[in-house]
Amino acid sequence: MDFHVSLAGRGDLSVRIYRQLLDAVLDGRLRSGERLPPTRELARRLGVSRNTVAVAYERLTAEGVLVGQVGAGTFVCAEPLGRTRTRSRTAPAGSGVRPRHLWRSLPAPPSEPATEPVYDFRVGVPDARLFPLETWRRLVTRELRPALVRSTGYGDPSGHAGLREAIARHIGISRSVRASAADVLVTQGAQQALDLIGRVLIEPGCRVAVEEPGYPPARLLFRSLGARVTGVPVDAEGLDVSALPDSARLVYVTPSHQFPLGTPMSLGRRAALLEWAERRGAVVIEDDYDSEFRFEDRPLEPLQSLDRSGHVVHVGSFSKTMLPMLRLGFLIAPASLQPALRRARQLTDWHGELPTQAALAGFIGEGLLGRHVRKATREYAVRRERILATLRRDFRDWLEPIPSAAGLHLCAHLTSDAGVDMDRVTAYASQAGIALQDLAPYYGEAPARSGLVLGYGAIPAERIEPGLRRLAESFRAAADSQD
Repeated sequence: MDFHVSLAGRGDLSVRIYRQLLDAVLDGRLRSGERLPPTRELARRLGVSRNTVAVAYERLTAEGVLVGQVGAGTFVCAEPLGRTRTRSRTAPAGSGVRPRHLWRSLPAPPSEPATEPVYDFRVGVPDARLFPLETWRRLVTRELRPALVRSTGYGDPSGHAGLREAIARHIGISRSVRASAADVLVTQGAQQALDLIGRVLIEPGCRVAVEEPGYPPARLLFRSLGARVTGVPVDAEGLDVSALPDSARLVYVTPSHQFPLGTPMSLGRRAALLEWAERRGAVVIEDDYDSEFRFEDRPLEPLQSLDRSGHVVHVGSFSKTMLPMLRLGFLIAPASLQPALRRARQLTDWHGELPTQAALAGFIGEGLLGRHVRKATREYAVRRERILATLRRDFRDWLEPIPSAAGLHLCAHLTSDAGVDMDRVTAYASQAGIALQDLAPYYGEAPARSGLVLGYGAIPAERIEPGLRRLAESFRAAADSQD
C-alpha cells in the first residue's frame, strides 16, 4: 500500500522513518497483517538510499512490530505487539477557532441505537425487508456497465435526464403535479431540497414560518441559514393561515400528511394559504414526504397543482417509498426560481450519483415503484390498523389517537386526565426494548402538548401487540412511580 512518510525537519532519516512507521502501527493506521512497500520502492519514493529504509525496517522487525516473509515481503506483525496502543490520531483541538454561535446552540444529530430495538416504533423508517433489493441491484448493475458510461465528466446539476422525465410522469399521474422533465431538479432527499431552497431564498434575518408542531430538521436548517423561524399553530384543518406573520417570506408546510400529527390540510386552508402567499409575495414549500402510503379517503389536490401564480415549491422524497440510505428526492419550483436552484445545486455537490439516479429511472419506468408502493401499502395498512385497534382498546385512559389517513406513523395526544409524565413513560419503554418518540420535541416553542408518535414502518406486524403491551406496562409503571 502507499504510505506517506515525511522527511521534513532535522535528524537521522532512518530514525524518522522508523518513528513514523511505529506511530502508524500504534495508532491503527497500519493494521496487523498489512504489507509494507518493499524497501527499494519506498526508498525510490522518498528519494533516499535503500539502506536508509532497510535500517528502519530492521529495527521494527527486531522489536516485533514487523515481520519479514521470504519471497512475500514485510508485514505488520499479526501477533499482539505486547504493548497498549495509547497513541491516537485525531485532528488538532483547534482551541482558538469556533463555529458561529448558532451552530453551538443547535442540538446534536440523533444517534442510531447501539442495538436494534426489540419493538421498533421509530418514525420515518420504512421496512427494508419489503424493498425488492435484488431487482434494484440488477438495475444499478446495468447502469454501471462500461458501455453505458459514456463520459467521465460532470453531469447536469438538475440530475439524470431520464429520471427527471420519469419523476415528472410519475407525480403527474399519482399526485396531479403539473411539471415537465425540465421543471424537475433531482436532490439527495428532501433535506437537500430544503437546503437548496433556503440558500436561494433566505437572507439573514428573513422570517420563515413553520408548522407548530412540525418537522425539526426543517426548522433547524432554516435557522442555520440565518432565518428567524416562527412556529404557526396547526389544528384539525392544518396550518392556521390567519396566524401567519405578515413579514414571513417563506412558509414550510406538510399539507398532505401533517408532520407529526398526521392531519391533512383542508381544501379551504389550502386556498387561503395560496391567496396569502400571492398577496404577500411569499414562497410556500410543500413537503409531500410520505403521501404515497394512503389508507383512507381520496387525497386532496397538492398545493402545487392548485397554484396558479407560481408561489409553491413542491418537494418529494423516495426515502420512505424506497430506502433512506439511497438519498433520492426532488423538487419542482416555479420557472423564475429554477436557474438559481440549479446553480445552487452545482455549487453544493453538482448532481449527485448518476448511476443510482439512472437505476431509479428504470425502476419507475418499468412500473416497479408503483408495484412496490402498492405491496408496501397493504402491509402498512395491517400494521396501522393493529396499532389503532390496540390504542383504542387498551390505552383509552392515557392516549387519544389523532385521525390520519396516510403515512408511516400515527400520533396520539396524552389525555387530560392521564396522570403520567411522558418522560417517565419513554424511559420505562426504552428499558423494555421499545423505540418510540415523544411528541413534545416536535414543538419549537413552548408550551408543547404531550403525546406519542408511533411509527409502523420498521416493526413487523406480529411484534406490534406484544410491543404495545410492554408500552402499557410502561404507562402503569410511570403512573405508579408518581403516586
